[in-house]
Amino acid sequence: MGNIIRFARKYFVPNFAARRRVQTFETKQGSLNAKGFIFKDKQFLHYSDLEPDQTAIRRFGGPEIFFMTVLGALVLGGFLLSWQKTLLVIVIILTTLYFLDLLFNLYLIYRSFEKNPEIKIGPEALAELRDSELPVYTILCPLYKEWQVLPDFVNGIARLDYPKYKLQVLLLLEENDQKTIEVARSFNLPSYFQILITPDSLPKTKPKACNFGLLYAQGDYLVIYDAEDQPEPSQLKYAYLAFKQADPEVGCIQAKLNFYNPRQNLITRLFTAEYSLWFDLVLTGLQSINAPIPLGGTSNHFRTEVLQDLCGWDAFNVTEDCDLGMRLAKFGYRTAIIDSTTYEEANSEPKNWVRQRTRWIKGYIQTYFVHLRQPAKFWEGNKANFVAFQLIVGGKVLSMFINPLMWVVTILYFVFRSVAGPVIQPFFPGPVLYMGVFSLIFGNFLYTYYYMIGCAKRDQYDLVKYAFLVPFYWLAMSAAAWIGLSSFIINPHYWAKTKHGLYLRAIDRPSSAPRRAVGMRPKGVA
Repeated sequence: MGNIIRFARKYFVPNFAARRRVQTFETKQGSLNAKGFIFKDKQFLHYSDLEPDQTAIRRFGGPEIFFMTVLGALVLGGFLLSWQKTLLVIVIILTTLYFLDLLFNLYLIYRSFEKNPEIKIGPEALAELRDSELPVYTILCPLYKEWQVLPDFVNGIARLDYPKYKLQVLLLLEENDQKTIEVARSFNLPSYFQILITPDSLPKTKPKACNFGLLYAQGDYLVIYDAEDQPEPSQLKYAYLAFKQADPEVGCIQAKLNFYNPRQNLITRLFTAEYSLWFDLVLTGLQSINAPIPLGGTSNHFRTEVLQDLCGWDAFNVTEDCDLGMRLAKFGYRTAIIDSTTYEEANSEPKNWVRQRTRWIKGYIQTYFVHLRQPAKFWEGNKANFVAFQLIVGGKVLSMFINPLMWVVTILYFVFRSVAGPVIQPFFPGPVLYMGVFSLIFGNFLYTYYYMIGCAKRDQYDLVKYAFLVPFYWLAMSAAAWIGLSSFIINPHYWAKTKHGLYLRAIDRPSSAPRRAVGMRPKGVA
């Protein structure tokens, strides 16, 4: 045994430590000093000043490894000593977390209605604005193999009610995406558009491209739009006035997101109900208690200096919006919701939906472990934010994994009660049973009802009835969670690309040729 330990210390431990070590470096790209990491003999350019431990370049840091090792040892030891008592403790913990999550969400929905906290800008304030007092606004639009929807994006930006001479629109294209580059260059884009080619490098993620664009941002304020986005025309003005109205610690204004194809099929109907609940009720509820808000992937409006102070995005996190929302709160900033909507395309294909959902859940897992590093500092900074983080990020992910398990136990108990009942009952003593029954009956009713309320608040009354199918939607999310977990373990930095433009191509684009945007002409044509 001693020889094995000495061998491990001599050969395995040093090699393991070396493999986990991250080195920083800089390289010259024209006039730009590009910053990156070297990890596992690979070079990664992330264009950010974030330190390795502030990113998801490694799955786990030292604290997470220590915590999981201790927890695993305790569980294993418990099962060896008494598997019944250990399983009882696990059931008690999971049921309690379920119950607390139910109460927390009920409180958020109540607060959302009681406080109505999103920032509303009246038409009078909008009418008083003069172009001369408006700041320069930078718009980042990362695109990858999305040349078909580029004209639609240009049209959406052209419709913005904002002086175009105060807009800086940066199209962030990837060097290895020649098709999109060719299409973008084949048109005479408006003068306020600029094409930036992100050099081909690892990691190949949206936040890496956004960090590259941030280096060229000239605006006092900055917003991200995806290629298929259609923001409300006055949204930039709303956001500017919201920043002026909000407290100085508000570093981000999140517009609401919804879809322009909610009735395309069953998937888009459920997806729309989910977004209506999330952006119109849950996030506004979080705002009402000044809790951390996981940002949407688009329509986040920032004070540019705040974004620069936070060192931009984590290029290694595949749900960079959630991570940045937590980092804002961690460093004393707040996010506010504005009563303005950006419409985008709801995913309409099952396989595409699974890819998107898998990436989101993987990113939530990455975010949880990154921000769990140095938990004492997080706790000391703001205890309420630390607790909310556990429920918003950790609890949300955990529920997706344990939902099927709880459903199976419930079905077994009621369908095979004579056989399964005596086995299951000892693990649900009085208080645990009451919490479980309450969560089962009232919890599922309330969560389904929330979806209905979200649809009704959006005047999407014809979608209300589809809320009864939400349990099947939850089951699909749980399947995506397990796929996301496997991707987190096997290929943590892989960005599962979501295909956009499926709806637009289906309704009016019979060929593969891109549509032309307003004000865009092929070069050489008068």
